[in-house]
Amino acid sequence: MTVTATSVGQPDQLEPPTASPTRGTRLLRLLPAAAAALSGVLLYVSFPPRTLWWLALPAFAGLGWVLRGRGWKAAFGLGYLFGLGFLLPLLVWTGVEVGPGPWLALVAIEAVFVALVGVGIAAVSRLPAWPLWAAALWTAGEAARARAPFGGFPWGKIAFGQADGVFLPLAALGGTPVLGFAVVLCGFGLHEIVRLALDRRRTGELRRSAAAVALLAMAVPVVAALAARVLVSDKAEDGTATVAVIQGNVPRLGLEFNAQRRAVLDYHARETERLAAEVAAGKKPRPDFVLWPENSSDIDPFANADAAVVIDRAAKAIGVPVSVGGVVERDGKLYNEQILWDPVKGPTQTYDKRQVQPFGEYLPLRSLIGAINSDWTAMVRQDFSRGTKPGVFDMDRAKVGLVTCYEAAFDWAVRSEVTDGAQMISVPSNNATFDRSEMTYQQLAMSRVRAVEHSRTVTVPVTSGVSAIIMPDGRITQKTGMFVADSLVQKVPLRSSQTPATKLGILPEMLLVLVAAGGLGWAVAAGVRGRRNPAV
Repeated sequence: MTVTATSVGQPDQLEPPTASPTRGTRLLRLLPAAAAALSGVLLYVSFPPRTLWWLALPAFAGLGWVLRGRGWKAAFGLGYLFGLGFLLPLLVWTGVEVGPGPWLALVAIEAVFVALVGVGIAAVSRLPAWPLWAAALWTAGEAARARAPFGGFPWGKIAFGQADGVFLPLAALGGTPVLGFAVVLCGFGLHEIVRLALDRRRTGELRRSAAAVALLAMAVPVVAALAARVLVSDKAEDGTATVAVIQGNVPRLGLEFNAQRRAVLDYHARETERLAAEVAAGKKPRPDFVLWPENSSDIDPFANADAAVVIDRAAKAIGVPVSVGGVVERDGKLYNEQILWDPVKGPTQTYDKRQVQPFGEYLPLRSLIGAINSDWTAMVRQDFSRGTKPGVFDMDRAKVGLVTCYEAAFDWAVRSEVTDGAQMISVPSNNATFDRSEMTYQQLAMSRVRAVEHSRTVTVPVTSGVSAIIMPDGRITQKTGMFVADSLVQKVPLRSSQTPATKLGILPEMLLVLVAAGGLGWAVAAGVRGRRNPAV
């Protein structure tokens, strides 16, 4: 028998029992997850219709806190929670009429992009000047999200929450990528300042280089935005035009607004004729041209004489060209089309929407989706085809660039109209499908950012509201209510000069993507070296 010797007078050494975590300890472990989700919600609250744009800074400060120094698995999960906190409430309007299934599926996919960015941010958080690399990674994530899957979904770009913010002039400098990058960089800089202040309080030491980087991360975007204000102007360069925006309203809300297509057309014709009567009475100035919204004539006027008669009568009543949003079938293909209708010549120019909306205007993976739920395929019975050319209408003395609804979210779609000669931009839209949700205000904010980005007047004619006229400096000078018939008439400046953002196009975004790749490559290389030469 083997006897284990112990020191005389000493009891046998026993393993201490493993202590079960207390309730407080368990809650503490959940703190990063809760903070990630709540930071995402805070970012959502910074978006329209609220004007709390500055909340984006503490939102990204919170994201920096939960991700800094994390492993990739934890970073992916925390990034996903941040994405859910942000996108679930932001995109709730996508399920207003079709139920929660498509909304939740969209958010689940889009949040993966945020989660992958979270992994990258955690990796670069160990590098010097990490807020720079982290902000560039966020921009790279937005660039990817704007292109895939199914042509991309840029909704929720940080720039679109900054229409009322001090950073807005940066849109004229480098477009939405530079504007969003500046906001995110400032947020991560805020986190770094707070972290260094707490470290100094605890240890009594301050790392001067890190503190300098943190201060620069906050100061440079603000200073750059103030300097970029010289790029923002609402002065006329090519004279002015008096524009009329028509909002005819719809007979019913939701997807069923389409069930009375003739009524929608009649409403817009009636509102145009009412405006003509006010002009004749001297109550309103005579417009140089009139802008109707998307889907204002879902009856094809080229195939249906009665629709053509209604449009022609309205154009003759007002006596100026009218841009009509129609649904047109040509050579067996369906197009979401803007039609320039002259009171004398009839239809003269057309523009076919180029960025059609997946699951709204065409159905990817139709057979698979039909197997899951046949009701969804019934909603999109025939896919819309894409246009191939920019749309710039010659309306009186003005060149008006057309950007139809969903296209306003895509940088290239708006820029192409300006580089093709547009002196102002019109964003005809149809928001009746989304009831009284925040969607219309989110889209209106996009148009305000686009106005500054390209220094152009932007009009937003919408079937059911909110329609608006936006100056080149992003100010809304007139707007309608929702679900009312109304018209807006105003003299607006025409401009032909191009901002740096217009001239540079995709280059700022490409540069930031390269910065993100450089930071990520540095972080990976540093991690490999660390594993090969572990500290003793």
